[in-house]
Amino acid sequence: MKIDFEKSDGLVPVIVQHTNTLQVLMLGYMNKEALEKTETEGKVTFFSRSKGRLWTKGETSGNYLMVEDIRTDCDNDTILIKAKPIGHTCHTGKTSCFDGDKTTSKGFLYELEKVIEQRITDNTEGSYTAQLFSKGINKVAQKVGEEAVELVIESKDDNLELFKNEAADLMYHFLILLKTKNLRLEDIEEVLSDRHK
Repeated sequence: MKIDFEKSDGLVPVIVQHTNTLQVLMLGYMNKEALEKTETEGKVTFFSRSKGRLWTKGETSGNYLMVEDIRTDCDNDTILIKAKPIGHTCHTGKTSCFDGDKTTSKGFLYELEKVIEQRITDNTEGSYTAQLFSKGINKVAQKVGEEAVELVIESKDDNLELFKNEAADLMYHFLILLKTKNLRLEDIEEVLSDRHK
């Protein structure tokens, strides 16, 4: 990744986006040293124009932005970082520096996928997810089938709340089924994307 730091007197804008929900969390600036520190340590580090020094987000609050992906735009003068926030991002205590405390459910399936994976990995006591997963693929597939039938039945009625809840149940169990096949949601998205092309 080659960034053109010379275009703007050594600083480039950096957009930080939540890795799961894709919500824009904040905007900051980096110089070459800030980018190198970010890549090395895995925590987003900016060059603070007001402090006149490198500043790792969360260095005093503990609310770090843990790097998952770094990309540059087509002109190599803007950086996009996908990060997992530890705590809130904004100094006001909000999730994002944009739109106050407004959060988005867009991309939440990826967050849910990680929760499911964690509960299975930790074998969380009392976890329905872990218990179902431990019963094997036949039980998981059976549950997906049951939820699909329930969704079809609800689709014939006019109660949208029941329909949405059954759709949510189906999606949830589908994510567990993907885990039993060692697949991720992005694998299915890739197939759909390829078909679209």
